[in-house]
Amino acid sequence: MSIRFYLGGVVLLALAACQPKVSRLQPDTYRGVFEAQDEKEIPFIFKVTSPSRLEVYNGNEVISVDEVNYANDSVTINMPVFDSFIKAKVEENGRLSGYYSKPGANYKVPFHAEAGNERFAVAVEPTVDITGGWEVLFGNDSTDQNSWAKGVFEQEGSKVTGTFRTPTGDYRFLEGVMDGDQLKLSSFDGVHLFLFTATVTDSTLNGQFYSKNTWKEAFAGSRNDVYELPDPESLTTLKPGFDSISFSFPDENGNTVSLADDAFKNKVVVVQIMGSWCPNCLDETRYFVDYAKAHKDQPIAFVGLAFEYAKTDSACFAAISRLKKSVGVDYPILLAMNGSEDRKMASEKIPELSRIMSYPTSIVIDKEGKVRRIHTGFDGPATGDKYIAYQNEFDHFIQRLIAE
Repeated sequence: MSIRFYLGGVVLLALAACQPKVSRLQPDTYRGVFEAQDEKEIPFIFKVTSPSRLEVYNGNEVISVDEVNYANDSVTINMPVFDSFIKAKVEENGRLSGYYSKPGANYKVPFHAEAGNERFAVAVEPTVDITGGWEVLFGNDSTDQNSWAKGVFEQEGSKVTGTFRTPTGDYRFLEGVMDGDQLKLSSFDGVHLFLFTATVTDSTLNGQFYSKNTWKEAFAGSRNDVYELPDPESLTTLKPGFDSISFSFPDENGNTVSLADDAFKNKVVVVQIMGSWCPNCLDETRYFVDYAKAHKDQPIAFVGLAFEYAKTDSACFAAISRLKKSVGVDYPILLAMNGSEDRKMASEKIPELSRIMSYPTSIVIDKEGKVRRIHTGFDGPATGDKYIAYQNEFDHFIQRLIAE
């Protein structure tokens, strides 16, 4: 063996020894935790199916994540659709320690996880069954209709699932427990980091709502199965003197798209006011995509008007493209506004409307170009019967307009 070959081998071995070890997630079920205010924890459960894939669970919702990247001893988990991520160190014992954030965000939410499948520990048997409907006020301004919600829950043993419906949408899939008389619910879907805690009696609940590590708010409620929120079709209207709307916004190719284009003539048109950052909009988009595919031979067209946080058009269209690819959207989503989702500013983009008070808001236009319905918010799949009722009513209304 030559000295040169020997020395070269030694150098290669030394270099290999100096290379940092890449730590990877191992297949297992984990309990993840975000740190909230008041030293509270926002827990969620996720399952690593392979080092590059995992699933996040919230009630009946399963979120598949396949953008998992490694660098040395750290992992970055990029959530689907939404431009958010978890970055954490993979420790030798398999524990994760890091933070949650978004590009350009001015916050980091501390995060850790370790093997486990119990979202909340239950110390004592439930003393209350929370199943049913609840009339709930968030905060203390009872005159603000947006502060009111309807809690809808199901309880089996100590396990609780459900959501809070509001005039502008629902809180999506919540999961937790009744621990004695203590309600504990949480959710993580990529954008929402929610924790609800409350003391519950047979007829009342009083608690705190936490979001990320930046927000908390008191809420109180009473059992009321018949309580109903305001009619979602009464909250936004056309201004006097108008019977339709108009818009001209760019698509991802730089083409200006208008409601007057041939693509929308002699068709029932559903205009979706939305944002790629909005979970309720995601639920509505999934439903519209499925409906459009199931009725592709009928004279119906969908178009999205996106109001985006990102400050440049290119960043906005990147977020829109991510949404379209993830959900399979084949209808146009136009950029209506960048740099903000401010509802007052958004209202100025469609001046025929009295206001925009929610993302999403859908506008149904008949084949003559007249607005026939404006629906604020969206009752998504977490609302159970309300979601089914919405689908049935939407289909009935659209088919009636097509038949006209």
